[in-house]
Amino acid sequence: MTEPLRIVRTFPNDVEAELARAVLAAHGIESVIISDSAAGMLPWLNTLHPVRLAVHPEDAAVAEQLLDGGGDGPGGGGIDASAA
Repeated sequence: MTEPLRIVRTFPNDVEAELARAVLAAHGIESVIISDSAAGMLPWLNTLHPVRLAVHPEDAAVAEQLLDGGGDGPGGGGIDASAA
């Protein structure tokens, strides 16, 4: 039996989640965005159910480090959802 995915970050909207997913993909980490906004027709639902970014459990520590700004390169390449 496979382990369930681990939520590494939540976001207020799909755009920020996609940026974070792109950072992980650039470092070879597969991730999935979990959102419940009625296929984009009711974006206010993200207020009740934030957009979640999930990864395989074995990638969670590295993913969190990258999203916290621990990546390589200028500025660390991190995504800070609280800055929005």
